[in-house]
Amino acid sequence: MKLSTKGKYGVRAVFEIARHYGKGPITIKEIADRQGISFSYLEQILHKLGKAGVIDSVRGPAGGYLLARKPAELTIGDIVRTLEGPIALSHCLEPGDSGDCNQADDCVARMVWAKVGAKIEEALDSISFNDLLHQQPEQKAPVLLRPRKNATLSGKGAC
Repeated sequence: MKLSTKGKYGVRAVFEIARHYGKGPITIKEIADRQGISFSYLEQILHKLGKAGVIDSVRGPAGGYLLARKPAELTIGDIVRTLEGPIALSHCLEPGDSGDCNQADDCVARMVWAKVGAKIEEALDSISFNDLLHQQPEQKAPVLLRPRKNATLSGKGAC
């Protein structure tokens, strides 16, 4: 399983929104600048997170984005599944895809990948944004990053 930039940037964007929790909405420009994510790519990510009910948007001059839940109630797994889909290490583990395999019931490889996938999902679900907020040192001034050229195309160098 390789996480795309959509999943990585989504976690970073939601972390930025969580960092602003309780202080009102944070603008997309502020998120993009602080995380070094292309504005237009971030719009797509935030739209998908909004449709899934992970974040709320507020319109108007003082508008921006807010978490739809408390940081303690939102996990990395929520963001990854919303943006990347189900966590499946093999095509035969994707919902509705095992019908093509006549060995699905007793395939040892499928059993291994299912077990590994479950552990990955368990790990992602065990990390809340509240956990991340308490691990991240408080920044006195926001760090502004510039989007890297072709970062959204290649996925390289994006954490």
